[in-house]
Amino acid sequence: MNVLVIGANGHTGRLIVKELAHSDQHFVKAMIRKTEQAEELESLGARPIVADLEGDFSYALDNVNAVIFAAGSGGSTGDDKTRAVDREGAIKAIDFAKEKGIERFVMLSSMGADNPSNGPEGLQYYLEAKGIADEHLKESGLNYTIVRPGALSFDPGTGKITASESIADKSNDIPREDVAKVLVESITTEETYHKVFEILGGDVPVEQALKTI
Repeated sequence: MNVLVIGANGHTGRLIVKELAHSDQHFVKAMIRKTEQAEELESLGARPIVADLEGDFSYALDNVNAVIFAAGSGGSTGDDKTRAVDREGAIKAIDFAKEKGIERFVMLSSMGADNPSNGPEGLQYYLEAKGIADEHLKESGLNYTIVRPGALSFDPGTGKITASESIADKSNDIPREDVAKVLVESITTEETYHKVFEILGGDVPVEQALKTI
């Protein structure tokens, strides 16, 4: 499949690109904001495409079979950027995918997006924006998967996770490498179609965990 990664130059985005490039099932396009980012993404195995999430980036979705939306403000860049990226950018990506006839859409969301008022005070607006985008995707008619990790770490991936529609004990974190693997594996794992689920570090291999969602 031709897979477009939106947010490809982010910490998790680059890991997604790398995971896709190492797969023999996919060809990866990496959406980036600046031309100077292209060389690194090419070195990871992607075809870079320069497009701005805050503008009209519909052309980035040409000749694409699936989208992984991994862009995010992280809630640390102010309400305007959060609104533009996490809510409006995601909604535009979903709408463009519908217009282009792209059926498969995998969303990197966040734990707490379903109940932002219970989240940390500084992240509530961010979680609300993510939740609005998630709902738009669920109502879009696309074949969606929404993945909600907990706290992300830069630890090496283990290839093992805990995955459930709702994880009771949310105290653990999860390596970004494992999040990237989950997103890529979800593209073709039918058990994740039309599902929203949470993930944390755990002891079940990713492929096995995703088949029991």
